[in-house]
Amino acid sequence: MAQAIASMAGLRGNSQAVLDCSRLNMAPATNTRVAASRSGFIVRAQQTPAESETSRRAVLGLVATGLACGSFVQAVLADAKSIKVGGPPPPSGGLPGTLNSDEPRDLDLPYKDRFFIQPLAPAQAAARAKDSAKDIVGVKILIDKKAWPFVQNDLRLKAECLRFDLNTVISAKPKEEKKNLKELTGKLFQTISNLDHAAKIKSTPEAEKYYAETVSALNDVLAKLG
Repeated sequence: MAQAIASMAGLRGNSQAVLDCSRLNMAPATNTRVAASRSGFIVRAQQTPAESETSRRAVLGLVATGLACGSFVQAVLADAKSIKVGGPPPPSGGLPGTLNSDEPRDLDLPYKDRFFIQPLAPAQAAARAKDSAKDIVGVKILIDKKAWPFVQNDLRLKAECLRFDLNTVISAKPKEEKKNLKELTGKLFQTISNLDHAAKIKSTPEAEKYYAETVSALNDVLAKLG
């Protein structure tokens, strides 16, 4: 019994000593945090004047940045010049190759009825028709190589351009000359169609035969164009 009383007295004395030391070491602080440990109480003090100063400086920096941006925007608006905008361009464009840009392009129609070729004056159409004729004559190289898909592609592309230009030239001719030109043109495109079929079936003998007829018909037509 006496030993238990002595132990309790010793613990009480130790606790009183720890509390006295804590009171002596504590200093005034705005925020305190107390952590418990086996030996007693530990008092830690944290002060935040530096954090307050940093926040104040950040706010002042934002305000200064906003004022500077506002001044810059006002200066830019003051120096802004009005830009005069003209009217819309003419409906037919004006750049080379866009004179028929406002014409419809009906994909359901055959190639000869589409407006995908630049319309030209009769004299210029005749010159372009001669260029197309040269390209058609040039398919002989592809026939010799038996490059049949390329033969068909070149024939169809140049034939449609040639047809368009020949119709332009014929429409400008006198009435007495139109009939003969139309007959020669019909014969020409029939031989071109036969040459296209020969390329489709990949027949070299027929391709050479109709190629010779096509060249002859081209010469007859070009002779009438002048």
